[in-house]
Amino acid sequence: MAFEKAPTIQKYQSHETDTGSARVQVAILTNRINYLTDHFRAHKKDHHGRRGLLKMVGQRRRLLNYMKRTDVSGYRQIVEELGLRY
Repeated sequence: MAFEKAPTIQKYQSHETDTGSARVQVAILTNRINYLTDHFRAHKKDHHGRRGLLKMVGQRRRLLNYMKRTDVSGYRQIVEELGLRY
């Protein structure tokens, strides 16, 4: 991977050992999606990788829907911080 997960986890975790909450997962997926979007600008024929990107986008969407149902204020905060338009 071309990016480090640790800084993202540290920025979005709610407590010291939080590495897998929905908030952290959404942030990590967003970083990976942004990286892959740039990758596909240079590698237009990488269709197998594009499938993985679409799976990540769907996973992030499901996590955001879960956050919207369970923690509306956290959902709004993460969407604003990450610049998502949902």
